[in-house]
Amino acid sequence: MATSEELKQRIEEGLPGSSADVKGDDGHHFEAVVVAPQFEGLSRIAQHRLVYDVFEGELGGRIHALALQTKAPVRTSS
Repeated sequence: MATSEELKQRIEEGLPGSSADVKGDDGHHFEAVVVAPQFEGLSRIAQHRLVYDVFEGELGGRIHALALQTKAPVRTSS
């Protein structure tokens, strides 16, 4: 069984510089909002694929479902 904290840690380690807010309390179904610089210029599908790649085939198995919201960080002008 997985935990929200485990998924958060794995996403943030797998996508350096990212921040993840992961929710889910049944150990199998999770929701995550992920902000990562790697997402800049990518389609939503490509962004999601980067996150799914962190779990190398565990989705649909040990982690039954992961609903994602992804976005690149907002750049501020100086």
